[in-house]
Amino acid sequence: MEIKTIGVLGLGLFGRAIAKEMSRYGRDVIAIDKDPNNVQRVADDVMSGAIGDFTDYDFLSSIGIGSCDVVVIATGTNLESAVLAVMHCKKLGVKQIIAKARSNTFEEVLYQVGVDVVVTPERDSGLQLASRLLRNHIEEVLRLDEETSIIEFEAPESWVGKTVLDLDLRRRYEINLIGTRADRGRKLNSNLDINEPITAETFFVAIANSHVFERYDYLNKLL
Repeated sequence: MEIKTIGVLGLGLFGRAIAKEMSRYGRDVIAIDKDPNNVQRVADDVMSGAIGDFTDYDFLSSIGIGSCDVVVIATGTNLESAVLAVMHCKKLGVKQIIAKARSNTFEEVLYQVGVDVVVTPERDSGLQLASRLLRNHIEEVLRLDEETSIIEFEAPESWVGKTVLDLDLRRRYEINLIGTRADRGRKLNSNLDINEPITAETFFVAIANSHVFERYDYLNKLL
C-alpha cells in the first residue's frame, strides 16, 4: 500500500521521529499531542500539527484523521487511551493502524481491538518503523555501519526487460549487486549475468550506500 497521508497520535521521542522522517520523504503528516510544546517541536516539519486529545472522536474527525492511509498511535503508557484511539480510527475508516505498547499485555489487548501492527520500544525505534512504512521495493535491510547496508529488494516494474548493464546501477544508486532470488525466500543465486533481461518478481541482494538507495526507494524513484 502506498502511504500518502499518515497520522501520528502522540509526539514523544518515538512519535516525533516517525513524524519527521515521514515528512522528510514527502508524506503528508497529521501530528497530534495534548502538549503544545511537543506539537511545536514538529510544527515546521509536518503538514498539520494539532493540539488536542486523541481520545476525542470529534476532534480526530475534525482534523482529518479519516483521510489517513496509516495512523500510528505513538503513546504506549495509557492502554485505555490507546484503545479509544484505535476504536475511533477504525470508525473513521483508517486503512491501517499501528500502535506502540509498553508490555506484552498491552500488545495482546491492542491486537484484540483491531490494531494491525504493534511495536514496542525494545523492539522498534521510531526511525525503524518509519523506514518500514516508507519502503516501496525494499524487503530487508541489514545495516553494516552508518553508511553501508546489505539490502534485499524486488525489481521495480520499470526494470523488467532491461539488463543490469543497461541500468548502470552502481553509478545511479551506489549499489553493488551480490546476487538474485527467483522469488521471495528462494536460494540466492550469486552467478549474476549482467546481460540477461530482468524478469518480473526478481529479488536482488546488494551492498548499498544506505542513504542513497533508500532515498530513491522511499521516493519511488527507482527508474
